[in-house]
Amino acid sequence: MRTTLDFAPFFRSSIGFDRMLNALEATSRLETADNWPPYDITKTGEDDYRITMAVAGFSHDELGITQERNVMVVSGQKTGEDQAQYLHRGIAGRTFAQRFELADHIKVGGANLDKGLLTIDLKREVPEEMKPRRIEIAADNASTTAGTSQAETGKQAA
Repeated sequence: MRTTLDFAPFFRSSIGFDRMLNALEATSRLETADNWPPYDITKTGEDDYRITMAVAGFSHDELGITQERNVMVVSGQKTGEDQAQYLHRGIAGRTFAQRFELADHIKVGGANLDKGLLTIDLKREVPEEMKPRRIEIAADNASTTAGTSQAETGKQAA
């Protein structure tokens, strides 16, 4: 038996964690949702990731990938009507839309469909201004001298 978690108390007592709490809440709802088609998520490098989805029976034209902010949606929709009379149907060909919550600065690098597997490459691209940087510390004498000389220059000019 699964229990559902109530995140309302966390919303009342935290500031600035809205995205994280929304993601946790969405994840708890997805536990009972249909997770088709099956997929793997792998880390292929320090800032590189790959999602591999089993989309057997879908062609290149029947699949779509969109990214808006921190959400990537992979969708598939069969275009033609299948008139075959099935005695057993084990290969699912139904329409799907799989959502992936992406962390900040994750970009879709590219996608490839080969032998029924859709591979999506993701890369974390942190902007230079967001990366840690080293701040030089000036010596006490240098800052005092610089400040004094500027003040004296101002008085001399006046």
